[in-house]
Amino acid sequence: MHRALLLATLLATAAPAIAQSGKAGPVWRAAEGVRAEQLALLERLVNIDSGTGNMETGPQVQTIIAEQLKALGMEVRMVPAEAPGLPDNLVATLKGRGKGRLLLIGHSDTVFEPGTAAKRPFRIEGDRAMGPGVGDEKAGVVSGIMAIKLLRQLKFDDFASITLLVETSEERGSPGTRKLIAELVKDADVELNLEPGQAGDQVTIWRKGSSAFEITVKGRPAHAGVAPQEGRNAASELIHQIELADGLPKSGDGLTSNLTLMKAGSRYNIIPEDATATLNVRLRTKAQGDEVMALLTKNAANRVIPDTAVSIHREDSFPPLPTNPGTDALAGLAEKIYGEVGLKLGRGGNGGASESALAYEAGVPAIDGLGPVNIGAHSEREYIELPTVTPRLYLLTRLLMELGKNPPARLR
Repeated sequence: MHRALLLATLLATAAPAIAQSGKAGPVWRAAEGVRAEQLALLERLVNIDSGTGNMETGPQVQTIIAEQLKALGMEVRMVPAEAPGLPDNLVATLKGRGKGRLLLIGHSDTVFEPGTAAKRPFRIEGDRAMGPGVGDEKAGVVSGIMAIKLLRQLKFDDFASITLLVETSEERGSPGTRKLIAELVKDADVELNLEPGQAGDQVTIWRKGSSAFEITVKGRPAHAGVAPQEGRNAASELIHQIELADGLPKSGDGLTSNLTLMKAGSRYNIIPEDATATLNVRLRTKAQGDEVMALLTKNAANRVIPDTAVSIHREDSFPPLPTNPGTDALAGLAEKIYGEVGLKLGRGGNGGASESALAYEAGVPAIDGLGPVNIGAHSEREYIELPTVTPRLYLLTRLLMELGKNPPARLR
């Protein structure tokens, strides 16, 4: 049997059990019962700064999460990051008596600088909960903890294992976790990602890959007042190179390229000798990355400032997560589960990269965007939609139950 067909068949067998649940069932009641505890834990985590590389308070967040999981009977180990200047990663495992080997992945790092939590602490305004990293993705991590809590309360253990990875460097492309993720996905039947749900109450079925292209220009310094003609302005050449690449799309569902970093010069009265700029490029396919590299390399030979040198450096972060039968089948199951409580679940994709792409590349079916719906990630306006907190916890818990009993086949 074709693997995609086998995957869909296995997931379809969950339908009879699904009909026994819903808002009158024990899972929904349990999810409602932990809501106050869920939001209290979220507030506690949001009010601690944990920007990527924060070695002062970032570990405090990991410690709180570890305490929560140990209290639920999980075996917790702290795994040193694979790159310097990053807090330990957390791996928690719960053994069951069933078949499915389930991997949950979340991250505790945010994009915000130390002191942000004090300036913008957790708060609730109407149907919104706000604060730095509230949705991306501390709410998702808390949902993962609470889903395991619900399984323990309901005495459900029809799974072989549930492993929860909470990593500390996702916002930089997971440099501290790549080997660990590769190790964990080898022993998993499915990966469920705790990134936030998308606007319109959608799960994420595709994601772009993320790459950084650094343009570096070497010029010649000179006194800006006495002999500027003797200099070769690296900044001027860099501007030219950026203009040459400006035709790449800035937004949309396809490839995008945006200037995110730029630096030039050392003093105001010296013609800049060095200049660099970084383009953040989001890719629907790996081939698009090669195409961008070829374009920038060709541009580098087209210089307007003589005697300057232009070089291009490419650093890939996450690969793309393309649309695929494995994710589609999981999304179909998620839609059925959401329908149990009278809600409609959408499907979407975005330019934000995640660990699900690494799971997919290893042949593990993956679905993303299972946390509460989040708006305005990476900005001061970030918030989660509170009406999605309990339904999303219900969805995650039921996915664990159904996939624990009926794990999907690997993609390859």
